[in-house]
Amino acid sequence: MKRLIERSRSVGEVLRWVTQNPGKVSASHYPIALHKLGQLLQQQPQGQAMVNGESRGPGQMLEQPEFQTLCQAIISGCSKFDNFSIVNCLYAAAALGLPGESPLVRVLEEESRSRLGRFNQKDVSMVFSSVMRLHPSSPHPLVEKAENLPPYTMALIAKYVARHRLREPRLLDTIANFLLKRGEQLDSKVIQKLVFPFSRMNYRPSNHSELFPKLEAILEQKAGSSPLATVNILMSMFQLSHFPQTVLHQVFSPAFITNVMSSPYALIVRRYLSLLDAAVELEFRDYSGPRLDPRYRVLMFEHALTADEANRKYSYKGLVAEALRQLVGEECYRQDEVLPPGYCTDFLLWINRAGTVLPLSRVPAASKAPSAHAATSPAAISLRSSVLALTSDLQDFAPVVLSVNDKWHYCQNSDILVGSRAMRDRHLRLLGYCLVQV
Repeated sequence: MKRLIERSRSVGEVLRWVTQNPGKVSASHYPIALHKLGQLLQQQPQGQAMVNGESRGPGQMLEQPEFQTLCQAIISGCSKFDNFSIVNCLYAAAALGLPGESPLVRVLEEESRSRLGRFNQKDVSMVFSSVMRLHPSSPHPLVEKAENLPPYTMALIAKYVARHRLREPRLLDTIANFLLKRGEQLDSKVIQKLVFPFSRMNYRPSNHSELFPKLEAILEQKAGSSPLATVNILMSMFQLSHFPQTVLHQVFSPAFITNVMSSPYALIVRRYLSLLDAAVELEFRDYSGPRLDPRYRVLMFEHALTADEANRKYSYKGLVAEALRQLVGEECYRQDEVLPPGYCTDFLLWINRAGTVLPLSRVPAASKAPSAHAATSPAAISLRSSVLALTSDLQDFAPVVLSVNDKWHYCQNSDILVGSRAMRDRHLRLLGYCLVQV
């Protein structure tokens, strides 16, 4: 049956195989049939399909008795389907363009909701992708009973939300409420996965006045159990401009640092601690506790982010670089410059009071931005001294960072920057740079 469906050349042929041979159709054949219908509809000119020899559009096909018979068969049997068939039927229904309020979609969504706790990572991802497609402008319907989900499943949901940059307040607040009620029972490694979507989406949950103090109390007790998870949670809170002073006392303490330095993840924790230390200096000026020993300070990043490199061919950055070469010349800007405390910039230029872009050779050395690749050790660079160096001649020279903000720098379908990019911009401005976003 699988081979017959896949070899079908028309919508009518697929429907005949499935509806006229019920005894030979198993659960796994239904998603194959829905997927094939979608393929055939896409192949027809202007969305026209052939049903019983007549030209039909997608909407007309949905009204055909044979298609209704197929849908009813899925509705009647889906409670007995395996997870693979449920997930793939919903995914194929979304791809087919079925209305979100159709009986088939409603039943498949309800069955998926009841099984969320038993889905694996791929299943959860496919279900959420399907629902987002079926309800593009509606609140997410799959997390109404999220309080009863196991932490593992909620972590998978959080991972999906973060990966796809979904800034949906209702969905994010659901995760936040789950954290507030069950955070004390969770391992810090799970907590970091649940907190990450908030910073990724640059979103303070509606219960943040309760949640953040709760997280601080949990971190105070569990900071040493998983140092990497602890600094990840702290980074998320910093990106949302929340600075937990008591926890900072712990992570900058000699005991915590000694524990970290003897661990296999010492370098990555040092990178995070270095950026946290820089953020304290720039944004949390009232902090008076211990700071990171200069011996352990390193750059957060030494080159462009992996995501930016992987997506370079989809970026407008190349076009902007070519435009700059033609407009001002290569001697007037630096590309992919990494600036302390480790932020990669797209283009760095210097502009005088008259608005002229200056060749780097004409910019006074004392005013040039300190390069992360210079001979001076990053540990020896003081951010405050950098600010002074950059602002001392601002009446004559202005350092300008030209940022090419591509779609992955924003929350999906939004003009809100993701948290890491937003914090980078805040810090660069505090360091004296003028940011121009493209």
